[in-house]
Amino acid sequence: MSRTLVIKLTAGAEEPERANQAFTVAASAVAAGATVSLWLTGESVWFAVPGRAESFDLPHAAPLSDLLASVLAGGILTVCTQCAKRRDLTEADFHPGTRVSGAPTFTEEILQDNTQAIVY
Repeated sequence: MSRTLVIKLTAGAEEPERANQAFTVAASAVAAGATVSLWLTGESVWFAVPGRAESFDLPHAAPLSDLLASVLAGGILTVCTQCAKRRDLTEADFHPGTRVSGAPTFTEEILQDNTQAIVY
């Protein structure tokens, strides 16, 4: 029986350690073979815009762009609908493979059996 990990990141570059931790856990879970869904909310939605993760730097941490690539390759990356709209961003502004969705989808994901939800 496989478990799903749903991670919601509520911090952007203004809280680099929290942001990097969420991406590190998501990428590690993908590497471990878990089903992973990473949700970007608030200021973290900017990480889904090409070039933003590449410009993020946190000493002694894996490059955020590498972690993001891992999640895009093996998991699901979702940007909060309202958060994107508040920043005048559309699906076309994000990395290919990023979906835009809202609270009903998040709720559906976290209420599934064998699912662990974590909020950073």
